[in-house]
Amino acid sequence: MIASQLDFFASPVAPATAKTARPQVAARVGQDEEAMARHLEATGNFRILRKLLPRSVVERAQPEFPRRGVILDTETTGLNHRTDEIIEIGVVAFSFNDAGEIGDVTDVYGGLQQPIVPIPPEITRLTGITDDMVAGQVIEVARLKSLIEPADLIIAHNAGFDRPFCEAFSPIFAHKAWACSVSEIDWSARGFEGSKLGYLIGQSGYFHDGHRAVDDCFALLEVLGQTRLDSTGTPFAELYRASQRSRVRIYAESSPFDMKDHLKARGYRWSDGSDGRPKSWWVELPEEALDEELHFLRAEIYRWDADPPIRFLTAFDRFRTV
Repeated sequence: MIASQLDFFASPVAPATAKTARPQVAARVGQDEEAMARHLEATGNFRILRKLLPRSVVERAQPEFPRRGVILDTETTGLNHRTDEIIEIGVVAFSFNDAGEIGDVTDVYGGLQQPIVPIPPEITRLTGITDDMVAGQVIEVARLKSLIEPADLIIAHNAGFDRPFCEAFSPIFAHKAWACSVSEIDWSARGFEGSKLGYLIGQSGYFHDGHRAVDDCFALLEVLGQTRLDSTGTPFAELYRASQRSRVRIYAESSPFDMKDHLKARGYRWSDGSDGRPKSWWVELPEEALDEELHFLRAEIYRWDADPPIRFLTAFDRFRTV
């Protein structure tokens, strides 16, 4: 089992000899490497990616950052939370304030769990997690609870995937506020070419060991905390503001079949009813856009004064299956 942050990120223990010289040598080598990297970048012919080093864990958070956040990532045996299982979970807990400024990393947990069925080969290729690695391993729910319970916000990079798996795994995740760093941040407006974590971390000037849960959590935290020269505020500040806004989900039930292309072009998605939602086209919008969207549906889709089903959502409701 991955028992603590030290298991993930501990450095090799140096030999007892030359204890005073080695740090000096390492510092000088680091300075030389950074000087070379800056020189290459200055030519305009190179872009340098630096290895992302996880932030240190503090024993006591700064008091000016009173809120608690959690970045969470899961690795699973498949895509269906009803039939597949979590085989790894990673959590990085951090502090922040009401302005959306990130403070300190306060705790880290990573755990493996042996599933009922063997891990599919494609999952092992993607994650590097093998049946031997998870044999006899169990995720510590009590340890997870100590991080999740005090959290004001749980963040996942595709919360629509992670939240259903987490809630199927344990009820400790059910009544928490969730945010999605894929859908609730306008990455393109910030100059990024995509919202996949690999794109984000690479275009932020780093590389990391991806597809392991804790590593991905630290990578996402670093991206969320950066401010690019051409943007105002951090991505996390944008995400935190989005998590505080109410949204509305509209189901265009019984809409005419020949209107499906119009709905799709406007951003509606199809639900076949298998996940507990109505069998219909649906869209999720900011609450202030409700009247305009109802006018569109009544005037251009139904062409009568219809009242489609509506559901109001907060961060406590979003990203669930129903």
